Amino acid sequence: MRQNLMDMVCEHLNLLEKDYFGLTFADSDTQKNWLDPSKEIKKQMRNCPWHFAFAVKFYPPDPSQLTEDITRYYLCLQLRDDMLSGRLPCSFVTHALLGSYTVQAELGDYDQDDHGSDYVSDFRFAPNQTRELEERVMELHRNYKGMTPAEAEINFLENAKKLSMYGVDLHHAKDSEGIDIMLGVCANGLLIYRDRLRINRFAWPKILKISYKRSNFYIKIRPGEYEQFESTIGFKLPNHRAAKRLWKVCIEHHTFFRLVSPEPPPKGFLVMGSKFRYSGRTQAQTRQASALIDRPAPHFERSTSKRYLLSRSLDGGESQSGALVHVHGCSTLFFFKLVKASIQGRESVGSPLTITAESVTSATTTQVTKTVKGGYSETRIEKRIIITGDDDVDQHQALAMAIQEAKQQHPDMLVTKAVVIRETESPTEELQQRAEVYYLI
Repeated sequence: MRQNLMDMVCEHLNLLEKDYFGLTFADSDTQKNWLDPSKEIKKQMRNCPWHFAFAVKFYPPDPSQLTEDITRYYLCLQLRDDMLSGRLPCSFVTHALLGSYTVQAELGDYDQDDHGSDYVSDFRFAPNQTRELEERVMELHRNYKGMTPAEAEINFLENAKKLSMYGVDLHHAKDSEGIDIMLGVCANGLLIYRDRLRINRFAWPKILKISYKRSNFYIKIRPGEYEQFESTIGFKLPNHRAAKRLWKVCIEHHTFFRLVSPEPPPKGFLVMGSKFRYSGRTQAQTRQASALIDRPAPHFERSTSKRYLLSRSLDGGESQSGALVHVHGCSTLFFFKLVKASIQGRESVGSPLTITAESVTSATTTQVTKTVKGGYSETRIEKRIIITGDDDVDQHQALAMAIQEAKQQHPDMLVTKAVVIRETESPTEELQQRAEVYYLI
């Protein structure tokens, strides 16, 4: 699967400029990791559920250079989530400004008859949202008459990219004196924070080499104008896994933003350390590919992000519906979430998924649940497909068939989330404590 899984997600999202995005998963320590498309999934997720999240991996320093509106839209969704979670701190003024562009993108021009005087309370703009913030958002929004959703998102990104924590991937660490710090990796280099304040910055051209050994992470710095020798700075990470995770994130960011093309991994039996290298396209390559995109601007609906999922029905009422499809096998559990806007009370129940293989059987159970929340009807369809057999189930085939079957059964729904959970347990392997080195160009 590997890269095929990411390709399937991007194909479903109709996303061509996909190199800025990736799939994340939580390891046994609940730490976020990026799925490496060059390695088999089972080798990356030995003792944790196969649960992936689609997210922005490389935040473009200049979002205006993205070719398609749909790419900018997904970047906006990520940034809204970053702000709401607190990963992207904002002032009151910035929260209000970005919130107003969000409202313009999703609701369009302000209309007294349609919106009334209190129409943003269902939106979520900030971790600790206040009535004062909502009033300021509405005040700004009313000035945007004639601004298209795409223009609102461009304005959103032009302001979001100026935030100090835009696109910064943070990692907990300690300095040489044992003081708690955060190491941030971004498009421009490595940043050091103490008590939420940036205390140092090392741009990629300034760094000669990055390496790690056990739980220690090192950077070798070029000598300054009045210096004769290179200097090495070390940091203490929580454990070996954290040090390697930071090392890999640095390699990927340096390669993506600084190199014209990725470096091939070292070959041969005598290679010391890890052969890991970033294997995707660089920013330079993806910009070249984006310039060749030749298709009409794709039509897409802007979702009601971070507010109640409400869809207007034909009779003017509101309804909310969705479906969950589980594919549960003896070795793997596949999970899909489908969302659609439908008339209240109407749902479809599909046929069982069929696995055609010798000594492999499947059975499907379907459960339809209807609830009313806050006066709105919600329909949930849950399917569990049990795949059993003496032989190993082709997990890749089962996943592809499950997605195809789900689309056929619910043509008016969209698969918006894919989660894969392994049921079999692999023997715990001894963690290798070895040094890994990566030289920067």
